[in-house]
Amino acid sequence: MEDNILDQSAPMRVLVTGGTGLVGRAIQHVVREERGIREGEEWIFLSSTDANLMDAGETREVFQKHQPTHVIHLAAMVGGLFKNMRANLDFWRNNIYINDNVLQAAHEVDAVRVVSCLSTCIFPDKTTYPIDETMIHNGPPHKSNFGYSYAKRMLDVYNRAYHDQERGRFYTAVIPTNVFGPHDNFNIKDGHVLPGLIHKAYIAQKEGSPLVVWGSGTPRRQFIYSLDLARLFLWVLTEYQEVEPIILSVGEEEEVSIKEAAEAVVEVMRFKGQVTYDTTKADGQFKKTASNAKLRQYCPSFTFTPFKQGTFIHSTGNLRKTFWENSGECGLVFTVCLVLPSIALKETCDWFVANYDSARK
Repeated sequence: MEDNILDQSAPMRVLVTGGTGLVGRAIQHVVREERGIREGEEWIFLSSTDANLMDAGETREVFQKHQPTHVIHLAAMVGGLFKNMRANLDFWRNNIYINDNVLQAAHEVDAVRVVSCLSTCIFPDKTTYPIDETMIHNGPPHKSNFGYSYAKRMLDVYNRAYHDQERGRFYTAVIPTNVFGPHDNFNIKDGHVLPGLIHKAYIAQKEGSPLVVWGSGTPRRQFIYSLDLARLFLWVLTEYQEVEPIILSVGEEEEVSIKEAAEAVVEVMRFKGQVTYDTTKADGQFKKTASNAKLRQYCPSFTFTPFKQGTFIHSTGNLRKTFWENSGECGLVFTVCLVLPSIALKETCDWFVANYDSARK
């Protein structure tokens, strides 16, 4: 652990790659609407129109222009199960280019901190559960998305190598489980499972047709709301003092099947039609159950926005204000229990319906 690497009094110029995507938009919201931009801070949210990060020259140029002291690296070629199955080579090559260019450009402008975003799909397919941060390189990932998985794994290798060779560069990574929320990519063919289900339910409701879920519905996933991930990303950026990655996830007990996720979407969208399962479609990896024990050691009181309907613990004061006042411990003070609908999923569905014409799909 580096004792002095995170100087809270020093000015911060934070550059966020992939700043207009799902997680980038969530970080924008948390920084501007909840936490507030603090004195001495500047935030730059890059989009693909600012630079082609697969090009080393363009990447170097945009980093030289902004001279970030801190980087949140979200940019990647991403897609759902079926897109990955069609294009493993593209996922490998493009993400390797992006990651190499971003970390080297950050190093060249002397950025003191880089936090990159990995995924639980990087873990071995054949493993014991729950998976934790020590198991990343213990075996090959699932064959359906091995190109993306190996490219993301290499970010952990980059971080360790920069730390070992380049004067103790302090670069690290977070490993979220399945992220969802407003500004997601709701493309049915190439997007991830939850936004795809939301889009399908919307169309089925409009057309009076069945909602067809691809696969058997039996695989299990842990879902994390994008705003929760954004709040934790800021904690990692300013407080977390390890090169080793950290899993950011709801607990193992919050894991749900795809069938349960589909049923939750049906409830929130008030879909009244038939739901069927197309078992000719691949299921992908059955489960990727991740342990958040390391996160809980650091942030024992952090409460995630619930995915499923049920009890939500709410603060009697200003929850968001309380979070940022206690950010060193990720602390929140809770005193009242309320039974509310599926808040995170409802906010996501409501956003998609309200922004249907402009949403990525």
